[in-house]
Amino acid sequence: MREMQSEVKWEKKEEEEEKEEAEAQVEIWKYIFGFVELSVVKCAIQLGIAEAIENHKKPMSLLELSSSLKCDPSYLNRIMRFLVHRKIFKTISTNHDNYPSYVQTPLSRRLIRNGEHSMTALLLLESSPVMVAPWLSLSDRVLVNGNPSFKKAHGEDLWSYAASNIDHSNLLNDAMACDAKVVVPAIVEGCSELFDGVGSLVDVGGGNGTTLSILVKAFPWIQGINFDLPHVIDVAPKYDGVEHVAGDMFTSVPKADVVFFKWVLHDWGDEECIKILKNSREAIPKENGKVIIVEAVIEEEEGGGKHNKYEDVGLMLDMVMMAHTNIGKERTLKEWEHVIKMAGFNRFTVKSINAAQSVIVASC
Repeated sequence: MREMQSEVKWEKKEEEEEKEEAEAQVEIWKYIFGFVELSVVKCAIQLGIAEAIENHKKPMSLLELSSSLKCDPSYLNRIMRFLVHRKIFKTISTNHDNYPSYVQTPLSRRLIRNGEHSMTALLLLESSPVMVAPWLSLSDRVLVNGNPSFKKAHGEDLWSYAASNIDHSNLLNDAMACDAKVVVPAIVEGCSELFDGVGSLVDVGGGNGTTLSILVKAFPWIQGINFDLPHVIDVAPKYDGVEHVAGDMFTSVPKADVVFFKWVLHDWGDEECIKILKNSREAIPKENGKVIIVEAVIEEEEGGGKHNKYEDVGLMLDMVMMAHTNIGKERTLKEWEHVIKMAGFNRFTVKSINAAQSVIVASC
């Protein structure tokens, strides 16, 4: 009987191994040509495919699309075939020259530069030559005593590079504004109680002020302070209810009822985060002040806890931090607890929102 059970187990193991081998034979191609999806989607953005179809107001044939974009129909057909296969655009049957016509999807509308849910600025940043180059030396970063990938590629860290290259600085700030237009409405919808009774709020590393402009519009009783480096503040547009202030968060943070961070602390190591958070604690009232941190929270274990549809995004962001910053990282709940408590905060809470980030609230 035992021999039969062992034989059955061995057969099941062989079947599982054969299945894994068959899956690997196909799956490996995804990594060999992993750059293709990003490159083709960037091509679609640069050509303005989504805008052309949107402006056409009805299904658009290949010849209509190629004429509108001044593209070679044979090449454009191949691009569209790929994008349709990835379900970025859809096709419907028409009588146009034996070719299908194209229509938008919720995903393709995110490729419209000025669209309501556009993600193009983030994609254009991450696919820019400046941001792609560090990935080519990622292994050097992982080695003992390895060098930061961005610094190896460009001779200085990301922030120094942005300070001396205004075009890249603008690309970076546009990407952060793009994220703000997605994340901040999710914060407003899911965490509005956090802003009750708040008279002033300083957004540290707030870029061009997009985040604050959305917050003060939703909560008009708040006086907003957009705090960033001088070269960023110099080109920030004016917004009602927002004051732009230049400075360095490692030195001090402007005083306010609430200190707000979005996609800032993940750029830094624990020691730097603790320093920034200590400066933030000194900027808020001891009685009812708070610090709001909008960042990803990495699951402690693979597949552990409740399902998080953005889990994979958080893990990819962690790789982005490794490639693009000197010592930045995405953090687990325990890692966030460490930096928050080491900065002198007694309490903190974490709330999920409909975004890749969570909302962490620290108070004294």
